[in-house]
Amino acid sequence: MAIPLSNRRRRQFAGSVAVLACVYVFLAGMEFAASVFAARAELPKLKRAVWLSPGNADYRHRLGRYFAFVAGDPQSAISAFRAAVALNPHDASYWFDLAGAYQVSGDLAGQRSALDRALQAEPTAPGVAWQAANFFLIDGDIDRALREFHVVVGNDNGMVDAALRACWRVRPDTDALLRDVVPDRTDSLISFLRFLTSKQETEGAIKTWARLGQLHEKFPNRYLYEYVHYLIEVRRPDAAMSAWEQTADTLGLSAYLPTEDNLVVNGNFGLDILNGGFDWTYVNRTGVKPLLDPSDFRQGHRSLSLTFEGPGINDAGIQQLIPVHSATTYEFSAYYKSADFQGAGGPQIVLRDAYTGAPLYASDILNDADFWKEVHSKVTTPNSTTLLVLAIERFPAGSPIRGKLWLDDFELSPEPPPDNSPDNSTSKSKDKP
Repeated sequence: MAIPLSNRRRRQFAGSVAVLACVYVFLAGMEFAASVFAARAELPKLKRAVWLSPGNADYRHRLGRYFAFVAGDPQSAISAFRAAVALNPHDASYWFDLAGAYQVSGDLAGQRSALDRALQAEPTAPGVAWQAANFFLIDGDIDRALREFHVVVGNDNGMVDAALRACWRVRPDTDALLRDVVPDRTDSLISFLRFLTSKQETEGAIKTWARLGQLHEKFPNRYLYEYVHYLIEVRRPDAAMSAWEQTADTLGLSAYLPTEDNLVVNGNFGLDILNGGFDWTYVNRTGVKPLLDPSDFRQGHRSLSLTFEGPGINDAGIQQLIPVHSATTYEFSAYYKSADFQGAGGPQIVLRDAYTGAPLYASDILNDADFWKEVHSKVTTPNSTTLLVLAIERFPAGSPIRGKLWLDDFELSPEPPPDNSPDNSTSKSKDKP
């Protein structure tokens, strides 16, 4: 039911609405004017903004920054910043600027208290942690700085490299940084690994990879290839193979592991070529066309075919690195077919020491074979050899050649012990009556 208003009450109601509207317009006008004044980095304008809107923490903060960075008046800056944090204690930037003003004024207790409040306001914000960590570094509190860098590394990929560099400068200790700074996360550990390899900190990189492997979490294969390549470069093929074996299951590469009977990975080309790690790797060579050929193979379902057509060929561009033991005899074999070869010489299968380039085995020229033929030899590694490279080379190098070669069933295995070895002799003597 509607209640009719008298004319007097209508006038009173209208007057009240008008007064409220005027107040609102006045207050809105003051806020607008304050925002205009606050936008100008001039002391009278900033003071006017604070006077017009005394409850606005941002205007107090801007006034404090003027005193701190323009006027060089740390005490006035402290006063303004304290007013800002009183109005809004949840903005870490206010507390950081207050800490900076305390630092300039020599009030270390005030600085530390303000830093603590900044971290309480935004404990997991990487930008806050970065500023806090640098404050603690300047203050000489390395342990606390590392704790804040831990937040940075775990939450901001864009700042990880800078954080790791800063940490390494003050504490170049892989174990300490793995404990205090680098989270047990795949992305963080990979970032630390790449940092360590860039500084040639091989033992630290090996520890970091071990920690990464313990997570059993999948990551892009290229990081494994990069790490293996690094370890090969620094002459640690043993560690490279350990990393390959450790991570194979996680990355779906179990089929690319060597076996006791065959150290050549993917020797029958039944798997896709990874072009990395301990599988076959290749680079494009002018005049050589490689192809995994399903139309002709010895066994399995395809072979590697190489079509040669051109001058200046030194090798086929495909090779495989094979870790071996020094002073050990191995049995090597492979199968090949060839067709339509023209030119002097031809391709060869070659095993070399990967570091010195010294040849340990070179097959006969692989031509004139219209059926699958075997190459076979014993290969004894010198005392200093720990890594072989298996490649297809052109002999004589650089001369023109034309033709097609198929390759299949590469095998390299340790030579079995002779029948008169101590173990066998002992067992035979026991059988004698």
